[in-house]
Amino acid sequence: MDGAALSVTVISDLREVDAADWDACANPAGTQPAQDPFTTHRFLHALESSGSVGPGTGWEPRHLLVHRDDTLIAVAPLYAKGHSQGEYIFDHAFAQAYMRAGGQYYPKLQLAVPFTPATGRRFLCRSGQETEGTAAILQTMAQLAAENRLSSAHVTFCEKEEAARGAELGYLHRVTEQFHWENPGYASFDDFLAALSSRKRKTIRKERSTAQGFGGTIRHLTGDDLQPEHWDAFWTFYQDTGARKWGTPYLTRAFFDTVQDSMRDDVLLVLAERGGQPVAGALNFIGRDTLYGRYWGCIEDHPCLHFELCYYQAMDFAIAKGMGRVEAGAQGTHKLARGYLPSQIHSLHYFPEGGFHSAVARYLREERSAIDYEMRAMAEYAPFRKTT
Repeated sequence: MDGAALSVTVISDLREVDAADWDACANPAGTQPAQDPFTTHRFLHALESSGSVGPGTGWEPRHLLVHRDDTLIAVAPLYAKGHSQGEYIFDHAFAQAYMRAGGQYYPKLQLAVPFTPATGRRFLCRSGQETEGTAAILQTMAQLAAENRLSSAHVTFCEKEEAARGAELGYLHRVTEQFHWENPGYASFDDFLAALSSRKRKTIRKERSTAQGFGGTIRHLTGDDLQPEHWDAFWTFYQDTGARKWGTPYLTRAFFDTVQDSMRDDVLLVLAERGGQPVAGALNFIGRDTLYGRYWGCIEDHPCLHFELCYYQAMDFAIAKGMGRVEAGAQGTHKLARGYLPSQIHSLHYFPEGGFHSAVARYLREERSAIDYEMRAMAEYAPFRKTT
């Protein structure tokens, strides 16, 4: 795509772009921790270099680079997808309808962070280049889908403002939901408990007491406190959870070795040990204002330990660091009783075939009405004290 001195190129390997140039777009403020660790060059490259994405995985990199003359002004983590796994805003209904109509749904284009249901910027632009960079990426995706006779192009877990811009350019704006914990400025976990109804407060205190009585200790590990043996333990946990949830874990063992080498400052590993041996763990990634819960696993079952490691310990860390939010991953209405409230999640969808595009638009209007109703209904069951 050329115009207004802009050009867009497609690359199939992040090694084709300088890490500093990519991160100047992904993290334009330049400070650490990054606003969103998942769109940094180091995270996306860890997925590629470890074989977690790439040939044979159904995630084929087709990243977009937008230049003005010789300056990189915007980038996007784009993939050719051979299935709909590892996305968390699922389009199985679209795929089935498309194929029943005689079309070939896969491959499709997916602008996303693989296996990562976390909201963040998807059109990664240098400061001041957002309008032109976003338009160039969206227009190129639509053009690639049409020229290559692909069924569709999708942008998942984008920010609300990005979704609005995409809708202006002809993409369909979808709204789904997740559960997030918001920190209005609590000084301690007890401050959070004080905001709850008496019954919910007692329940959480009982859960924490039960979990912490599992017969061991709970540690927070980040940065240089993380050692290779911790990843050996977590790999065992991750395999167990992955085998039960997905059949085959998405991430390879090499991914965690790469994280140890290049991203250990971006990671919080909450580890439960009994008798000096790790028995359970929860892996989080650290953003500038948000803690992102990603994976959990165990080799011993202990009552409430999952809630403690994944939710309450994450809240403790966020409060101590003055972070405003914890995103604890996809799904899970059980999070509501623990202070995680329904939050809108945004995505964009484009279908070159006009009739199908219109049909999906009608479906999304009805779905959004149902989601809005569900979110309002669930908010009534939030654990917080009712106020006048």
